[in-house]
Amino acid sequence: MSVICALFIFMVRGCYHGDYMVNGQELDAGQMVIMLSKIIFNVIAVGVMFLSALLSMRIFGRERDNGTQSSILSKPITRWQYVAGKVLGLWVLLMIFMFVLHGIVFIITSINLRIVMPEYLIASLLCSFNLLFVVVTVLLLSMMMPDIAAFLCIMGIGFVGTVADGIFALSHNPMMAQAIMQQQGPQSDFTFWQVVYYLWPKLSGAQHYASSFIGREEAGALGDVYPLFNIIIYCLILGALLFLRFRKEDIV
Repeated sequence: MSVICALFIFMVRGCYHGDYMVNGQELDAGQMVIMLSKIIFNVIAVGVMFLSALLSMRIFGRERDNGTQSSILSKPITRWQYVAGKVLGLWVLLMIFMFVLHGIVFIITSINLRIVMPEYLIASLLCSFNLLFVVVTVLLLSMMMPDIAAFLCIMGIGFVGTVADGIFALSHNPMMAQAIMQQQGPQSDFTFWQVVYYLWPKLSGAQHYASSFIGREEAGALGDVYPLFNIIIYCLILGALLFLRFRKEDIV
């Protein structure tokens, strides 16, 4: 899979040398390269999150069915060490896979712009927290429901979060906000749905924050960092629940 993805990225590099027109004006070559690199960056990040869900959903079930789980735990290995090994092993594997693919785009972008963009690699590392969230969540859900249901749940979480971010962005558009105020009148600072929105796992928000580092010249506002904090807090909470849930599992 790594080789196939790497070859695909190398084939896409021809897009960096195209001429693009918007409203009859030719786009600046440097800005075009940055925009394309952001698009490829996000496609890779979403693809690896999808792959992490596929790999995680069968870990416990497969090892329980073929006896690997009981064999490992019969040795001087505690349950928390077993779970930590699975989580960290999957996370590091997927993080390296994503980092390599992003690294290829980083090299191509740097060659085309003739500058080094270390923020591209920083953005890749920030996206790795999304992978940790997916791994921990799917492992936890797979212990309480069928594997395919756990996979669909994490897909639903990501989809709902993306749609909610889009609606939130539209509602904060000046023209849209003015139209809403005229139709509904003054509203309270926080409604129930706004609370749900801020508490929902911010997978798309964290990815957007990471990709905003690419080509950015100045630091963003503190509010931009919230999605990343949101995902890290979820990882800690769900990780603790995963350890507690596995302690009650019957190993046969």
